[in-house]
Amino acid sequence: MALRHDSFVSLEKFYEMREKSEQLLEYIDGVVYMSPSPSTKHQRVLSRLQLQFGNFLLDAPCEVFVAPYDIELKSEKIEGNKIVIPDISVICDKNGFTETKYIGVPHLIVEILSPSNQSHDLVTKLNLYMKYGVKEYWIVNPMINSVTVYVLNDAGMYEQFAVKSEKGKVSSKILNGFHVDLEYIFAT
Repeated sequence: MALRHDSFVSLEKFYEMREKSEQLLEYIDGVVYMSPSPSTKHQRVLSRLQLQFGNFLLDAPCEVFVAPYDIELKSEKIEGNKIVIPDISVICDKNGFTETKYIGVPHLIVEILSPSNQSHDLVTKLNLYMKYGVKEYWIVNPMINSVTVYVLNDAGMYEQFAVKSEKGKVSSKILNGFHVDLEYIFAT
């Protein structure tokens, strides 16, 4: 949810706000967004997905990072500052790492929905990730035990690649051979 709609917040002010806050704050072109504290189920799903991605990528050139870890989206074609904290990021281009964040565009991002921030992940971040060229975007909904996978097409638009609810397996298009079992991911 956006903290302020009425005025522009400079990048410097954003960093000051973060220093004084325990909240997870994101910054998209002058608007500060606050992420809610994750639920127990959210954390279980995140932990299981992290294990799945991490084990799959053990001998791969890509790495998996989980929140809280800043991703500063950067593209030569796009102006503005976007600092997001995805639940999971799979990063294959190692050139963007700094001591405190990654600057660039991850290959794959996973967001796990919470009741209070669904529109942020389903609309704002979906459009943002598509615009920046994140090749694959997973939206995980622990409230209805579903996973939707979007893949960037040749026109630079997201197409729904897979959607599953309750049980079955969801696969990645860009991580050839990677899949997750929904019953394992959403088990209580």
